[in-house]
Amino acid sequence: MPELPEVETVARGLAQVWEGRKFASVACHRAGLRQPFPPDFASRLTGRRVERVERRAKYLVVRLDGGLIMLGHLGMSGRMVISALRNSPPGLHDHVEFVTDDSVLVTLTDPRRFGLLTLCDAAELGAHRLLAGLGPEPLSPAFDAPVLAAALAGKATPIKSALLDQRLVAGLGNIYVCESLFRCKVSPLREAGSLDRDEITRLVEAIKTVLREAIAAGGSSLKDHVRPDGELGYFQHSFKVYGRAGLRCDGCPGAGECDGIRRIVQAGRSTFYCAERQR
Repeated sequence: MPELPEVETVARGLAQVWEGRKFASVACHRAGLRQPFPPDFASRLTGRRVERVERRAKYLVVRLDGGLIMLGHLGMSGRMVISALRNSPPGLHDHVEFVTDDSVLVTLTDPRRFGLLTLCDAAELGAHRLLAGLGPEPLSPAFDAPVLAAALAGKATPIKSALLDQRLVAGLGNIYVCESLFRCKVSPLREAGSLDRDEITRLVEAIKTVLREAIAAGGSSLKDHVRPDGELGYFQHSFKVYGRAGLRCDGCPGAGECDGIRRIVQAGRSTFYCAERQR
């Protein structure tokens, strides 16, 4: 599933071709994805001008004139692909096509159909069932060491699992939590409430640094993620621990008992970490 950097990359790519433009046409080639499209979805979007394309957590937020918002999630395999207009029919997995008034085509392609697109009014966005209860954005000033310390206080759950809770901090996923914990030298097995203030400060700094670096690299292309322009993300080449089980980590202590980066399963998700470096 795309995480924050991948969704941010998609939002920035769409902003370049959508902001300030009108949807000349919108075509849906099926009734919905993981949930049905709203009634009159295509007709309500057609003729609207896009004011801004944003991201909230792992969701795309497209603000249109008249206070209408299109809210989107890419699911496990969804992609928004920018291209020139074509004469050929849409592919099997091309489910929604947006054409702007300057003839740019954006196609939502989703082989597994776990994504979604829906509509809401701007005044209702914060209370929308998909967004209500989400924690602060990790790259915003609202996410800092005191905020995270308060959220973790008294929690017995492992810190890895706590950081995946979207109510605690929005948008973090498995890859970037593993990478952040490695950088701040905190074990994913630690009880969340056991971290001291210095460790929490390092963790917040690591989260922000990893996310910024990943966004600058266009996200991570492991399975389905590509940028809207068709290019791959490149942050996977900078992974320190994720997917590197058995390899030595950067700055490996080289202890005789060190067997390299370990892979364990926590709450059904793979966790990669260095038991020598992360305590």
